[in-house]
Amino acid sequence: MNTTLAGKHAVVTGGGSGIGAATAKALLLAGARVTLMGRDAQRLEAQRDTLSAYGGVVACISADVGDESAVNKAFSAAATVAGAVDVLVNNAGQAQAAPFAQTELSLWQRMLDVNLTGVFLCTRAVLPSMLQRGYGRIVNVASTAGQIGYAYVAAYCAAKHGVIGLTRSLALEVATKGITVNAVCPGYTETELLRASLEQITAKTARSEQEARDVLVRHNPQRRFVAPDEVANAVLWLCMPGSESITGQSISVSGGEVT
Repeated sequence: MNTTLAGKHAVVTGGGSGIGAATAKALLLAGARVTLMGRDAQRLEAQRDTLSAYGGVVACISADVGDESAVNKAFSAAATVAGAVDVLVNNAGQAQAAPFAQTELSLWQRMLDVNLTGVFLCTRAVLPSMLQRGYGRIVNVASTAGQIGYAYVAAYCAAKHGVIGLTRSLALEVATKGITVNAVCPGYTETELLRASLEQITAKTARSEQEARDVLVRHNPQRRFVAPDEVANAVLWLCMPGSESITGQSISVSGGEVT
């Protein structure tokens, strides 16, 4: 551990696995107090126990980021446990594929609720305190799906494009307030979301899992999937001293897929 972020309280939504878990570990090892948020309390507790082995302060609070009341209660509890939030990583997300003509309103709304409205609600919960203290780091984990389009995931792409628009707009609003707002945009990353995508491909086509992996990995010019730690490193950089001039950006972590 180091003390670069000592005294800072970081909240990571979707912190129970994948990119969220890797990001929480990176922030903890940089000296921050970390609160994990997500819907699955058991998974959060398991991740908290894993991270606690590194020392430092790790808390976990269960909440659905798309539920306004739950979000407000969760962030109030987080502030009580570990102090005002200095760093917010909006990582909670969900992806589901369907041809556009078969995309039901319920699927559309679910993708917006988790991937976009959740970012809005969590950010709104921490922003007043950040403005009052003149300091904050907000990092939204978007996706290359927010920078370009992919077939069969129109709802997900729309939500992630919305995250990037929100990022750019809010960054301008708070540019003189000591707060930065950025997005990192991973390509296909070795997480549960990737595994879910592979399962959808194999279930709906005649492809094997390996054939499905080959289809997706071709999006990355490096011909590999991104590792969660690589995304976490990008998030950490945006939270560290020396990144104060980086705001309103959508940084692609995709092996050159988006330039």
